[in-house]
Amino acid sequence: MSASEPVPVPRVRPRGRVPRANPTPKAGRDLPAAIGVGLFLLLGVLGGLLFLPLAFVAFITALAVLGVWEIYRALETNGTRMPIIPVMTGTVAMPIASYLGGVEALLFTVVMTGFAVLLWRSIDGSAGSANSIFAGVFTLAWVPFMIGFAALPLHPAGTSATLGFWDGGVIPDGAWQIAVMLLLVVSNDTFGYLVGAIFGKHPMAPKISPKKSWEGFAGSLGGAAVVGILATIFVLDRPWWVGVVLAVAMVVAATAGDFAESMVKRELGVKDMSSILPGHGGVMDRLDSVVFASPAAYIIFVLVPGT
Repeated sequence: MSASEPVPVPRVRPRGRVPRANPTPKAGRDLPAAIGVGLFLLLGVLGGLLFLPLAFVAFITALAVLGVWEIYRALETNGTRMPIIPVMTGTVAMPIASYLGGVEALLFTVVMTGFAVLLWRSIDGSAGSANSIFAGVFTLAWVPFMIGFAALPLHPAGTSATLGFWDGGVIPDGAWQIAVMLLLVVSNDTFGYLVGAIFGKHPMAPKISPKKSWEGFAGSLGGAAVVGILATIFVLDRPWWVGVVLAVAMVVAATAGDFAESMVKRELGVKDMSSILPGHGGVMDRLDSVVFASPAAYIIFVLVPGT
């Protein structure tokens, strides 16, 4: 080594600094916060659903609005400006239309809102209109349209309970059906997380959602099946096998919803839609399962005998 060359200095770790362990469990979330927020949301939703139907509709509408706003902000950071006014108008209108007018009103609202998005951007005429229109229609179909199915079972009784409590205090079957659907979604998430955090070794789709494992999926199926059977027998007063059908459908739909949101986030380059819900990220990180489970549950309750 020549005299002109610098003498290498060994790297010394500063005293008192100890490498911190990763506080995040291998399933990727803070378990106490995630379960706590999930139970809080569940109790809030069920309270309105079983005692004040209009409050339930208002609650899911507010969640849809927050979810759409998160998508709008994420798209904006990637250079796509969604026509937020017609999209937000449709987001507010669809759950209310489902509650008051049923499936026909929901379909009419989504078609008219999609047309409004197209007209809005056509009049604007600025660059990027095609991406903006696609983003608006996609968001309408993804969040408010699918979440509108959560209010559809309330429609037959909705006309007599529009502004207050259920008539005579009698909770209709549709409200109990929604309650069981939400309970199964939470069961899917909770049992899947617990089993996946302890036993998860084989990822289901590592390129989409590396934290989801086949072991966690099996835990979701098993836990939701037990909850579904008990809820179907004691809450819905239906045969036990209906609970199994519901549980399997809810787990598959909720998992598909989670993967769908993961693909959107990966495409947009974000980890979470926001950080408003501790342990979950954003509202869409909580709604991703519900938006897919709601139409699946509605179809089952309409088509499967005994429901």
